[in-house]
Amino acid sequence: MCADIFSRLMDSNEFIAFVAIVLGCMVGMVAIVSGAIVAVVRTRAREQTRRELAAYVAEGSIDPDKAIALLNAGGSKPGTGDLDEMTG
Repeated sequence: MCADIFSRLMDSNEFIAFVAIVLGCMVGMVAIVSGAIVAVVRTRAREQTRRELAAYVAEGSIDPDKAIALLNAGGSKPGTGDLDEMTG
Protein backbone atom coordinates (compact mmCIF):
# COMPACT_ATOMS: atom_id res chain seq x y z
CA MET A 1 0.00 0.00 0.00
CA CYS A 2 2.77 2.46 0.87
CA ALA A 3 4.62 1.50 -2.28
CA ASP A 4 1.53 2.33 -4.36
CA ILE A 5 1.15 5.71 -2.73
CA PHE A 6 4.84 6.47 -3.13
CA SER A 7 4.91 5.41 -6.79
CA ARG A 8 1.80 7.48 -7.52
CA LEU A 9 3.37 10.46 -5.79
CA MET A 10 6.62 10.08 -7.73
CA ASP A 11 4.72 10.00 -11.02
CA SER A 12 2.57 13.04 -10.28
CA ASN A 13 3.38 16.71 -10.58
CA GLU A 14 2.67 17.16 -6.89
CA PHE A 15 5.97 15.62 -5.81
CA ILE A 16 7.78 18.97 -5.62
CA ALA A 17 4.96 20.45 -3.56
CA PHE A 18 5.01 17.44 -1.24
CA VAL A 19 8.78 17.72 -0.73
CA ALA A 20 8.50 21.47 -0.14
CA ILE A 21 5.81 20.97 2.50
CA VAL A 22 7.76 18.23 4.27
CA LEU A 23 10.98 20.25 4.26
CA GLY A 24 9.13 23.35 5.45
CA CYS A 25 7.65 21.43 8.36
CA MET A 26 11.06 20.01 9.24
CA VAL A 27 12.66 23.47 9.19
CA GLY A 28 9.86 24.78 11.40
CA MET A 29 10.30 21.97 13.91
CA VAL A 30 14.06 22.48 14.02
CA ALA A 31 13.56 26.21 14.58
CA ILE A 32 11.14 25.64 17.44
CA VAL A 33 13.36 23.08 19.16
CA SER A 34 16.45 25.24 18.66
CA GLY A 35 14.69 28.25 20.14
CA ALA A 36 13.65 26.25 23.18
CA ILE A 37 17.18 24.97 23.70
CA VAL A 38 18.64 28.47 23.43
CA ALA A 39 16.13 29.78 25.99
CA VAL A 40 16.97 26.99 28.43
CA VAL A 41 20.73 27.54 28.05
CA ARG A 42 20.38 31.30 28.59
CA THR A 43 18.23 30.83 31.67
CA ARG A 44 20.61 28.28 33.17
CA ALA A 45 23.60 30.55 32.56
CA ARG A 46 21.82 33.53 34.13
CA GLU A 47 20.86 31.51 37.20
CA GLN A 48 24.40 30.13 37.53
CA THR A 49 25.76 33.68 37.44
CA ARG A 50 23.28 34.76 40.11
CA ARG A 51 24.31 31.88 42.37
CA GLU A 52 28.00 32.63 41.92
CA LEU A 53 27.55 36.33 42.65
CA ALA A 54 25.44 35.52 45.71
CA ALA A 55 28.22 33.27 46.97
CA TYR A 56 30.82 36.02 46.43
CA VAL A 57 28.64 38.50 48.32
CA ALA A 58 28.12 35.99 51.14
CA GLU A 59 31.84 35.39 51.58
CA GLY A 60 32.59 39.11 51.36
CA SER A 61 34.69 39.00 48.19
CA ILE A 62 32.43 41.52 46.47
CA ASP A 63 30.13 44.19 47.85
CA PRO A 64 26.39 43.88 47.17
CA ASP A 65 26.21 47.08 45.10
CA LYS A 66 28.86 45.78 42.71
CA ALA A 67 27.02 42.45 42.44
CA ILE A 68 23.77 44.25 41.59
CA ALA A 69 25.60 46.30 38.96
CA LEU A 70 27.03 43.13 37.44
CA LEU A 71 23.63 41.44 37.36
CA ASN A 72 22.04 44.46 35.71
CA ALA A 73 24.84 44.83 33.15
CA GLY A 74 24.09 43.64 29.66
CA GLY A 75 20.33 43.94 30.00
CA SER A 76 18.19 44.97 27.07
CA LYS A 77 17.33 48.35 28.60
CA PRO A 78 19.11 50.28 31.34
CA GLY A 79 17.31 50.14 34.65
CA THR A 80 15.27 47.05 33.86
CA GLY A 81 17.40 44.60 35.83
CA ASP A 82 15.89 41.98 38.09
CA LEU A 83 17.26 43.46 41.28
CA ASP A 84 16.07 47.04 40.75
CA GLU A 85 12.70 46.22 42.32
CA MET A 86 14.34 44.67 45.38
CA THR A 87 16.76 47.49 46.09
CA GLY A 88 14.77 50.55 45.04
